[in-house]
Amino acid sequence: MKTYKNIILGSMLVATLTIGGTSCEDFLDREPMSNLAPEQYFSSEAQLLAYIDDEYPNILESASNWSYGPYGNDNGTDNQIEVLANDRYTSDRLRTKQEEDGNWKFERIYRCNLFIEEVKIRYGEDIDGSQNTISGDLNNIKHYIGEMYFLRAYEYFKKVKLFGDFPIIRNTLPDNAEVLKQAATRQPQNEVCRFILADLDTAAYLMNGSDKATTRINRDAALLLRSRVALYEGTWLKYFKGTAFVPGGPEWPGASQNPDYQYPSGSIDNEIEYFLNEAMTASKDVAERYKGTLTQNTGVLQQSETDPANPYYDMFASDDLSSVPEVILWRQYARNLETHNINVAAAHGNYRIGLTRGFVNSFLMLDGTPIYRHGTNADGDGYYMGDKELADVVVNRDTRLSLFLKVPGQRNCLFELDNNQGDHWVEIEPYPLITSGNAEEGYSTGYASRKGGSFNRKHYANGGGFTGVIVFRAAEALLNYMEASYENTGNLDGTAREYWQILRRRAGVSDNIDNTIAQTDMNEEAKGDWGAYSAGAILTDPILYNIRRERRSEFMCEGYRFDDLCRWRSMDQLMTAQGYQLEGFHLWNTPMEDWYDPATLVYDGSSASTVSSPEVSEYLQPFHRISNQACYDGMTWKMAHYLEPIMIKQLQLTSTTGSDPATSTIYQNPYWPTVSDQVAER
Repeated sequence: MKTYKNIILGSMLVATLTIGGTSCEDFLDREPMSNLAPEQYFSSEAQLLAYIDDEYPNILESASNWSYGPYGNDNGTDNQIEVLANDRYTSDRLRTKQEEDGNWKFERIYRCNLFIEEVKIRYGEDIDGSQNTISGDLNNIKHYIGEMYFLRAYEYFKKVKLFGDFPIIRNTLPDNAEVLKQAATRQPQNEVCRFILADLDTAAYLMNGSDKATTRINRDAALLLRSRVALYEGTWLKYFKGTAFVPGGPEWPGASQNPDYQYPSGSIDNEIEYFLNEAMTASKDVAERYKGTLTQNTGVLQQSETDPANPYYDMFASDDLSSVPEVILWRQYARNLETHNINVAAAHGNYRIGLTRGFVNSFLMLDGTPIYRHGTNADGDGYYMGDKELADVVVNRDTRLSLFLKVPGQRNCLFELDNNQGDHWVEIEPYPLITSGNAEEGYSTGYASRKGGSFNRKHYANGGGFTGVIVFRAAEALLNYMEASYENTGNLDGTAREYWQILRRRAGVSDNIDNTIAQTDMNEEAKGDWGAYSAGAILTDPILYNIRRERRSEFMCEGYRFDDLCRWRSMDQLMTAQGYQLEGFHLWNTPMEDWYDPATLVYDGSSASTVSSPEVSEYLQPFHRISNQACYDGMTWKMAHYLEPIMIKQLQLTSTTGSDPATSTIYQNPYWPTVSDQVAER
């Protein structure tokens, strides 16, 4: 019989610690038991539900917490940029901090563990619930417990992406300084990911057979997250092998505490294979159920209230996604109750977060060929129309680009045009307002996305948007399988080929994958796609590159890009003497230059500059406007920047000799100093 001792890993720390007058509350957050009264709150189905519902917006990212929802989360990558560069792309602006409000916190993990531990007492040792004493429907109780395992896994995965190695807290601990310090000891990233996979196994088992609305976590969401975590870790280990970021690599800081570490599978190569196999299994499980019901894409942007709707476009811009089969989990909003500002952003320039030239150029032609096979980027050959007019860029292109790249003159709103609640609407798309300094209405690159933008004016109240936000959708399962299987075996198997062709056909692109591969020139692709690199070298495998391209195109503006670039170790290429400049649209010496009053096109490098100089490039370079702005001379990278530094206060709190960070049970991440306000060593 399967029992909880094989599944429950215990609760989070339940005590605070004071060292030298400084509380350890920051690194081992807790909520007083007296405030929680578990004997009252974990005895019925309704109480479990209320507790879990409180954690949904805290752990699953909420669009109400973002100015532009998920559709701006690729900002700071080679896909999307604003007018100011992220400090991570500088050599001297990203520094260690003494304290921060951020991310080395355990409050949410503690609350997940508290729930699991208290529910264990009442549910019993039998995972099937034969010993359960919690009142209510047993299937619902099991489902809610499964949801909490999912939430704990999700929270841990966020920590892995930030910090790599991370503590795994398995037991409730006494109020003892030494015990608490040891509990803070970091575990290797692959071990944390194994822990996450185990939680997701439990979640999937407990939620199996439940039929809930897709606004609730469900079994398919658990399996899809499982494939995401396993793919992340498998490729991270593969591309960081031989570095300080994995056990066994030179200068791995974890060796100071675990000098004889052995991978559970015996070697790093076996560990890579383990995670990629797990990614394949979980993603295929989901993909096989959904591959025939992905949302239809007509390939046409609706421009009249009488035109047929495009279900694929509407999947990202409707207030009810409950009937969309592809959507596995989504966040519901409601007017005057819980709202966001996604549509207001999409009505203008996405809060000055624009698409890059490299991203736009990476989308294929409808015949499956890259644009560089059709004349020059600027002029094209008549099939590819060039980039001197925004309207030309989308002609004969992958419909994921033609649907979501805004073109002047297009209608942004079609319905309820007299609904005055939509007070921040723009009916007709203007030319990109790149010279405007308005944070809400300005454009950064000239290439603006409309993804997430509704055609109904009712959604355009400032701070009052209520379209649904997708958390998980089934297309990811197809993409995860494609990548994991190819990374694992080096072969494009029949299943991966089938999934790839399904996605290509939906995008309106020729499903002749082999022709695309044959037409791919990696030197050309590397000019605008960081994903063409791993570990500082251009990929020599056009199959793997095109799998990455498909992922980039399908997940346009959905927040996957930075995680992907990190696990592929794609930013090494930026560690050169010459900085990298990301570009926007073709401003100079094109008809688009005439959209602007020449007096507003200032490029003297002063604080009054609005655009980059035509002497540098005919294409707009948002970071090359003002001479003292970050990345004016180009973007750079340091190896340390693949992970966040741990704030110095944490190292001091967990020191075994006073407050000396050198004796902390928490080691600092690779190449980050243990002194505050310092840049990474390399």
